[in-house]
Amino acid sequence: MKLTIITPDKPIFDGEVTSVTVPGSAGSFEVLENHAPIVSTLEDGKVIIRTGKSEEIISIIGGVVEVIHNNVTVLAEGIVER
Repeated sequence: MKLTIITPDKPIFDGEVTSVTVPGSAGSFEVLENHAPIVSTLEDGKVIIRTGKSEEIISIIGGVVEVIHNNVTVLAEGIVER
């Protein structure tokens, strides 16, 4: 499954993942391969990216997520730099 995370300033992540958890407005939810198509608003929170055995966390400032045909696109308003 392909994940793309972008902000108005720059691309943040673009690659293959096994799953991603996003901070949906109605609560966090996980997206796995072959997930049903969905569009959801996002709250401030953590995007948890899993690729095989590794995990990466990116803190975002709101946004929107779209899932369609094993492509997950997160349009974040911004990220919290570490």
